[in-house]
Order: sequence, then structure tokens, then C-alpha cells
Amino acid sequence: MQPTQTRYPWRATLRTVAAALVGALPLIPVVAETAGVDKVPWIAVVILAAGAATRVLALPGVDAWLRQYLPWLATTPAGLDQPHR
Repeated sequence: MQPTQTRYPWRATLRTVAAALVGALPLIPVVAETAGVDKVPWIAVVILAAGAATRVLALPGVDAWLRQYLPWLATTPAGLDQPHR
């Protein structure tokens, strides 16, 4: 059986976006003031990048590559619960 992250990649993406948003909220004013930038565009970029990275990592082909070359980043440890092809 495939890990839920690869079976439902958009759910994984939405969870990551939500987690990134919650994690970034306390830092938004400090970062914006320090960098002297408008905070909304930069926050949107960070959250979109986190979501995009999660979406790519949830692709079955990417997960298979990770399982082979970077098993510590794969959805499941090597040798356990291998997805059916």
C-alpha cells in the first residue's frame, strides 16, 4: 500500500502550507521590519514555496527516487511498506 502522502498529495501539500503559515505568523512582523519589506508578498512566497516543495516530494516518482538515493527523506523507511507498482 502506498503511503498516504503519495496517495493524497494535495492533502499533504495543504497540511504543509497550513503548518508553514502557523509557524511563520509569530515571525512576520519581525522579519518584515528587519528587512524593510512589505510583509504580505514575502509571506506568500514562503508559504507557496513550502507547498510546492511538499507537492513535488509527494509525487510517486520522486518518492521512489528518494527511497533509492535519499531514504531518510522518503515517505517510508527503506524496506518498509513499499508502494505497489
